[in-house]
Amino acid sequence: MAEPPKPGLEARMTAAKLIGAVIDRKTPLDGMLDATGGNPAYLKLTDADRGLVRAILNTTLRHLPRIEAILASLVSNPLPEGARALHHVLVVAAAQILYLDIPDHSAVDLAVEQANRDPRNRRFAGLVNAVLRRLSREKEGLLASVEQVSPMPDWFMKRLTAAYGAEEAAQIAAAQLVPAAIDLTVKSDPQGWAEKLGGHVLPTGSVRLNAFAGSIPELEGFEAGEWWVQDAAAAIPARLFGDISGQHIADLCSAPGGKTAQLAQAGARVTAVEQSKSRLKRLESNLARLKLSAESVEANLLDHRPDTLYDGVLLDAPCSSTGTTRRHPDVLWTKGPDDIVRLAALQEKLLRHALTLVKPGGKVVFCNCSLDPSEGEELIARVLADTPEVSLLPVPASYFPGLQAAINARGEIRTTPAMLTGDGEYPGGTDGFFAAVLQKSIETNH
Repeated sequence: MAEPPKPGLEARMTAAKLIGAVIDRKTPLDGMLDATGGNPAYLKLTDADRGLVRAILNTTLRHLPRIEAILASLVSNPLPEGARALHHVLVVAAAQILYLDIPDHSAVDLAVEQANRDPRNRRFAGLVNAVLRRLSREKEGLLASVEQVSPMPDWFMKRLTAAYGAEEAAQIAAAQLVPAAIDLTVKSDPQGWAEKLGGHVLPTGSVRLNAFAGSIPELEGFEAGEWWVQDAAAAIPARLFGDISGQHIADLCSAPGGKTAQLAQAGARVTAVEQSKSRLKRLESNLARLKLSAESVEANLLDHRPDTLYDGVLLDAPCSSTGTTRRHPDVLWTKGPDDIVRLAALQEKLLRHALTLVKPGGKVVFCNCSLDPSEGEELIARVLADTPEVSLLPVPASYFPGLQAAINARGEIRTTPAMLTGDGEYPGGTDGFFAAVLQKSIETNH
């Protein structure tokens, strides 16, 4: 009769397996960690072990280049070409030893056990033991030796440096090592809610909770629908319309509904367009909790043609999501330069269609959570160059006092994870976001 697995072994085996899926097969974490349709090995775990797996995965991916550099310095000969499973066992164990509050001996012991249980890796169990024990003994010096290694993959660091310069690129890379803060968009009285929830008000009007806020559904105001969780940067685009009371505004690619809720709260009649039925249901459920309403339309955006043109359209376009690595550190390992090119082309197509949906004088707010200019500034410049009936409406530099750095010279919004410095009580940072306001001229016949 086989011995039962050691406590914690299944969690480590699952973590190593999922790391392999992310790095080697470019599989996004969200789907694998989904509570209903996720990876079977992950779903078999207890809630506590699932939490441990998520912590290991996020930590490993945040620090992966540094972990791999340290391991390479400890292994005299590179691992065999086909030893990817062994590589994943080592990086998962190293992440625990270097960055997580887990006893070193436990991480070493369970990694050796993993190697012994895998026929491909059994002969390397001694190597795993030796490397990880040395790592445990020398971790302070080893961590210091990789401080200059960027935590982001080379391909992305090169793009960041080209777009922002070396200094700002390094700040953005450092910011993604810190887990994202929890920001709330409140229906009214941000200062009052900040006081009730122990948070503080950001320059954008969002309320940022401190690091010890507790369970979100249990906080005051959740059940009553007084606020919703939304990163401060993601809350900016809907505010760029100005006064929309009584106007008919479409929120395209609208799920999960944070921006839809903002538009409805601002007094607009909102049509939420989303092609995924399940995501549309989630949006409707979120709006119900918030006691806000919007017309839901299940449709591919490119097929959507309303009977009457809208006063305004918000297009949060599908993008590379490279601005969200603080909360989704797998993004930089599942996407590459080709994805950015492909997604920029799709965004341009969607934006050009969105511009046909607004009446003369109507506004289109285009936004996404990418840090790459090809999905932002360059795309907008291209559309403006050959669409004379459309102009850019600059966002005034005074629009967000305290966050003027997010408004570029042309009046577009460009936030990065290195903005909004924190302190001991409140985490800093915000998602990387791009937003621009386009207006159709009143004379146009299009």
